This record gives sequence, C-alpha cells and structure tokens, in this order.
Amino acid sequence: MKTTQLGTTDLTVSRLCLGCMTFGEPERGRHAWTLPEESSRPLIKQALESGINFFDTANSYSDGSSEEIVGRALKDFARRDEVVVATKVYFPMSNLSGGLSRANIMQSIDDSLGRLGMDYVDLLQIHRWDYDTPLEETLEALHDVVKSGKARYIGASSMYAWQFAKALYTADRHGWTRFVTMQDQYNLIQREEEREMHPLCQAENIAVLPWSPLARGRLTRPWGETTVRSVSDEFGSSLYEKTEENDGAIAQRVAAIAEDKGVSRAQISLAWMLHKPAVSAPIIGASRAEQLADLVKAVDVELTQEEIIELESAYQPHPVVGFE
Repeated sequence: MKTTQLGTTDLTVSRLCLGCMTFGEPERGRHAWTLPEESSRPLIKQALESGINFFDTANSYSDGSSEEIVGRALKDFARRDEVVVATKVYFPMSNLSGGLSRANIMQSIDDSLGRLGMDYVDLLQIHRWDYDTPLEETLEALHDVVKSGKARYIGASSMYAWQFAKALYTADRHGWTRFVTMQDQYNLIQREEEREMHPLCQAENIAVLPWSPLARGRLTRPWGETTVRSVSDEFGSSLYEKTEENDGAIAQRVAAIAEDKGVSRAQISLAWMLHKPAVSAPIIGASRAEQLADLVKAVDVELTQEEIIELESAYQPHPVVGFE
C-alpha cells in the first residue's frame, strides 16, 4: 500500500482511506444495509493487513454504532499509534440536536471518544456547514478541542469554496487551529469541485479526501444495474438522479478501459482519482472481502494521459449537490 503525508500534518496515511459508514448495527440509525459487528470486524482486519491505516467514521453513522464497532476492532487488531482515525460532528444524535454549536461540539467529541474507546482522534471533521451557529463559535470550540488533546487536527466536509476560504481566514485572524483536510464529493461523474474547491485546497496545502469516489457504486457495475443498497439509498439517488444519460456515457468509458487493461471498473475509477494532484486519499467503502481486495489493487494501476482524457471527455457540468 502506498502512503502519503496528510497535508501539512505529521500524519502518514495510506492512499486509500476505509470509510466506515458500512459498519453499523442495522437496527440503529437510518441505514438498514449496514453490516453488524460480526460481519464488520473481518473487513477491518483485512484492511489493516492490506496496508490501510486510515479509517473514517462519524458519530451519526448508525447512531454511534459505527464508532463502537471500529473502535473495538482497531483496539484488538492494531496499536493506537499505527492507525489514523477520523470522525465527524454535525448531524443530530439521539442525545444531541446537531449542528456546530460549542455545546454540541464539546459533547460530541466526548461521546465519540467514549464509543471509540480512545483518548483522542487524529482528525475531527465538521460534517456540514452550520448556517445557524456563528462561525467564530464553531472555530473556537474546535480549537479548544485540539488544545485539550482530544483531537490532533480538524477537517471540513462538503461546503462551498467561499465558505471554506472564510473559515480558513477567520481561523488565521484569531490564531485558532486551521482545517487541514477537506472531505468532498468527487468522482468521474461529479467533478464540480475541480472548479474552485480543489485549487483552493492546493493553494492552502489542504489534503482532499473525496467521499463517494465510485459514485455510490455506479462506476463499478453495468449502468442501470442495482444493488440492495442502491435501491434503499435515498441520499445516494438524490446525488445523481438528474444526470443519468451523461453519467452513463462516462461509465461506458470506464468499462471499456477496464476491459482493455484487464482490471476492474472500480480500479480504473480510483486510479483516475489517485492521479489527481489535489487528492490525498479517496474514502472507499466495502461490504465484502473480495470487494475490498479489488479496491486495494487500484493504487498500483497506472493510466496514460490518453486514457485519462478518454475518461474525462464525456463530462458535462453537473448540479452541485450533497451540501445539505
């Protein structure tokens, strides 16, 4: 597994980050397709054995049970200093109203650490932008979390570039802890972040951690084919439902290049992303051992400039979605 430095931090992370939304008790939260603990643990162990040391979860995933499962597995399978653990705060929980108020941030980090069974997380990320809480309140609270030792660094996710620029400027003006990562939606059929967000991140030495790098699986299978998750994933459907025809043309190019190179469509889609200079570590998800093994191979797939141009040639501007 190849590694990279995470932005300006001292963290060395694998080029692929394992997204842990897949892991969670199905009866908790809103996702009936998640894997319970006994099915999740082998995948987490497999990820570690394949060289993945970067794990991304959130307090809201399966009402906290994702953090619980991930925390117990990492404690059993790895030393704490061998892994980089990221979690998030924003969405409501059973005991919290949500948002990025000081009260919610302080309670959320304590709750997350309790569920993870850890003294600190390496990266605490704001899951969305909070329009109702003053930015200064949010940033000062995050700064205090870092100063308390409960999080080593802070990151952001899914917002407009002007909002991120404002947050960076405000933190600098007050001498508060700066965001070091941006977790945004980015893949071959949703490339709007290339216009403003990624150039901003490169200029500010911010590590980009794309979520949904395989477009919720749409780039990994014949176009129009469904899965149990895709049928029940209302949020995923809302991300791509307005651009089906154009997206299908891109997926066909992925399939053709994958066949020519003798690799999977998922490997081609991830390899394209890993060739982008702004991207540090795409966040992958896996629910089966063979699926995870396939994704890990993407770090060794090389694409020619001609193949990259072919993959990108059908793209048309898309609506910006996923910020809510």
